[in-house]
Amino acid sequence: MSRMTQEVENRKIGIIAGGGQFPLLFVEAARKAGRQVVVIAHKGETDKRVTEAADEVYWVKLGQLGRVISLFKKSGVAETVFLGTITKTRIFRDVFPDLKGLTLWNKIDRKQDDAILRAIADTLEREGIKVLESTLYLSHLLFPAGVLTKNKPSKKQIKDIEFGWKNAREIGRLDIGQCVVVRDCSVMAVEAIEGTDEAILRGGRLAKENAVVVKVRKPGQDFRFDLPATGVRTLESLRRVHGSVLAVEAGQSLLFDREKMIEEADKSGIVVVGVVEQEDGKLIM
Repeated sequence: MSRMTQEVENRKIGIIAGGGQFPLLFVEAARKAGRQVVVIAHKGETDKRVTEAADEVYWVKLGQLGRVISLFKKSGVAETVFLGTITKTRIFRDVFPDLKGLTLWNKIDRKQDDAILRAIADTLEREGIKVLESTLYLSHLLFPAGVLTKNKPSKKQIKDIEFGWKNAREIGRLDIGQCVVVRDCSVMAVEAIEGTDEAILRGGRLAKENAVVVKVRKPGQDFRFDLPATGVRTLESLRRVHGSVLAVEAGQSLLFDREKMIEEADKSGIVVVGVVEQEDGKLIM
């Protein structure tokens, strides 16, 4: 391989894309950085706008790991990122694994997010395709610290945040989810496979009103994939159940459409706060 050919290929970066706007934002940022972008898009998940912005696009079905590897190698991709969401309940009904995907699936003891994604990443890296952090080029999207809205949390709400934080940490440690819904220091809902928005709606209805949503990273969170994310849709779910607070771990999750989200929160009187946990366990808001 000539030096010029190698330099052209090194400019390429792959995206294994799920749903949502994160893949599109990454494509735009990567191209501004001078990278050519090769997208592996998932049928039924990836936004078509992502494919329109990319340099190369290949559609696959969920579970076609061997095809992903083959396509990347054919395109000269040696680096990739995992971006966007995959509807978790699809793993029980819409997976069409090829031989490599099926072989890997049968080797995974725990069919949970981290175990699945780490196994896929390990397989890609053994094939010479390095998996990079999903925040590459987009670190400005990390959730900021402090109160982002006009309203600040009350003493009662701070108490609920602290209570919810401990519970959210624990379900994260068990790789169940990253979010809890609480009221008056009682757990209304724990996020599981249904995802954050559904957990908010379920817990918010039980709380009746004033639900406090706490979302944190998992212990040992791998920035290569599955970072917590919030945005306008999250805020809308909380507004629908007359919730009062969205507390998110700062610097460890993504925030989309910040200005619009905060504007909507202020209209609804919802508190949005980025929380930092110190080494001694104390929370700073």
